[in-house]
Amino acid sequence: MKTSVVWKEDVHFTANTGSGHTLEIDGNQTAGARPMELLLAGLGGCTSYDVVNILKKSRQDVVSCVAHIDADRADSVPAVFTEIRVHFVVTGHRIKESVVERAVKLSAEEYCSASLMLEKGGVKIVHSFEVVEAE
Repeated sequence: MKTSVVWKEDVHFTANTGSGHTLEIDGNQTAGARPMELLLAGLGGCTSYDVVNILKKSRQDVVSCVAHIDADRADSVPAVFTEIRVHFVVTGHRIKESVVERAVKLSAEEYCSASLMLEKGGVKIVHSFEVVEAE
């Protein structure tokens, strides 16, 4: 896996991923996301991928899955994440809460490389979920 990051100006960078995608990164948030926001987005994408795949393999009729992520950072430099909270809102038809609970747990404890890497680095990650019946 490879990525290159090119400095544009001031605190603005462009990342080019090995899969051919481009992301704008900007410490001032004027031209792109802040680097630490991208870490949270990566975590959210990784764990959401797992949860949706597990739910689909479990034959759950999922129509939407949203991961709301918020985090606390240390007050001093380096301002690392100290706690991250991931809350899933899973919407579908007759979704079983026990299956969602299992999917979230499997992602957190076995599958999501981003979660596991951050936790090994000392970040506390709390997962929660709710199930909403689709109309």
